[in-house]
Amino acid sequence: MERLSPATLAKLVPSVARPAGARPAGPRIVHLGLGAFARAHLAVYTQEANAKAGTAWQIVGVSLQRPDMREALKPQAGLYTLVTRAPEGPIFEILDVVTDVLVAPENPAAVVDILADAATRIVTLTVTEKGYCHLPSTGRLNLEHPDIGHDLAHPDAPRSAPGFLVAGLAKRRALGLPPFTLLSCDNLPSNGRVLRGLVLEFAAKVDPALGAWIESEAAFPCCMVDRIVPATTPADIAETAAAIGLQDASPVIGEPFRQWAIEDHFVSGRPAWEMAGAEMVTEVAPYEFMKLRMLNGAHSSLAYLGYLAGHETVAEATADPLIAAFLERLWAEIIPTVPAPPGVDLAIYARRLLERFRNPAIRHRTWQIAMDGSQKLPQRLLGTLRWRLERGLPSPALTLGIAGWMRYASGQDERGRPIDIRDPLAARFAEISSAAKGDAAALARGFLGLEAVFGTDLSARDDLHSAFAGELHALLSRGARQTLAHFPNRPPNAGAGIQRSDA
Repeated sequence: MERLSPATLAKLVPSVARPAGARPAGPRIVHLGLGAFARAHLAVYTQEANAKAGTAWQIVGVSLQRPDMREALKPQAGLYTLVTRAPEGPIFEILDVVTDVLVAPENPAAVVDILADAATRIVTLTVTEKGYCHLPSTGRLNLEHPDIGHDLAHPDAPRSAPGFLVAGLAKRRALGLPPFTLLSCDNLPSNGRVLRGLVLEFAAKVDPALGAWIESEAAFPCCMVDRIVPATTPADIAETAAAIGLQDASPVIGEPFRQWAIEDHFVSGRPAWEMAGAEMVTEVAPYEFMKLRMLNGAHSSLAYLGYLAGHETVAEATADPLIAAFLERLWAEIIPTVPAPPGVDLAIYARRLLERFRNPAIRHRTWQIAMDGSQKLPQRLLGTLRWRLERGLPSPALTLGIAGWMRYASGQDERGRPIDIRDPLAARFAEISSAAKGDAAALARGFLGLEAVFGTDLSARDDLHSAFAGELHALLSRGARQTLAHFPNRPPNAGAGIQRSDA
């Protein structure tokens, strides 16, 4: 079978949607961390905006670690298939807005050059929480991170996302060019402000004058992104080839739902994303807060408990009535902490989240969501827990979800098999688990003592030590399903403070 490329587009199956007109060759977006999500979200909005507004924005992707994406897309000249999986059947569409992919470790100077090029107007990021090289508990730059240490010592040959951004901005300033807009599309609270703080902190250490220039001239809008994008499997690749009539090495899979709320503050123009359905707003925080706490917080909790209960995917996990009941209790704890965006009923939003999670056409693996939990928990669950603790409100569902992470991070499943832990703190998790020797209280003490995750305030609370020890005892002795089976029987307002599921 022939490979998807501009030369073979005419051989596509007629029902497959394809780009209209010439490929974009106008102003540029450079995207750091070109993975599946960016190609199923940012690229879709940009291609649709080009088509509707008659513009020609292009995206150049940058892989910060591996050449996989370049190797997949280069022979296809950047073309790939978006597969939208609805319960009634998949829809196939070809996207052509990605025009090149660079691999940063192979040629850092080429990445700095394209960032400094006059055609580059916006730099977007989906580098995951850990890619910001910051301390999640404080939001500050992690000066002990090896990539940050390297980049401060060698600012012209960066490795990290903050290092590349500052190097590109420094070169633009030297060339007399204005800065670009920096748009984080990662699941971080106030992501634009977090990114701004990290870039300014890094730049000030390189050159205080550069930091002052960035602070006064650059823009760091916040945004909230939402679309479930599972990892592409070999079966997806085979199905895509059969459906479109050409071989595509890197299709992306997405659910029908998508949302993008963007703070409308750009220094050098932007695509007409609103024509593709994006919400250009003055304040992103309500949308971001709602999504981080209600969708991402629930996703992480069900990922850990669902994995331990033997469920491979989110759809399988939420089809389990025990997990569905747990999620309803979790949302009941989260909703009071969330200011509703204009026109949004949070109870209806929660019901729609459950419907999205249950979409059988989307195989979103619990293991995939479980990655990098040490970076995700502070934003997704711990802020909610702090809010409730400050008001003396019980938080049994939150406590169980966080304990599920601790049990998962201990590295062994309920059958005694090793869990493939992917996390920057994985080695520390192994030390904690080894020292605990299966004792729930020691395990809780070890994980809660991770100040990079829990800060000093939560680490110091004896009631949390006791609560997490109780949940871990239940998970270790009964298993996740039996723990969940007992959980809904406790009245939602029982007791005060933290409640234990084995109480």
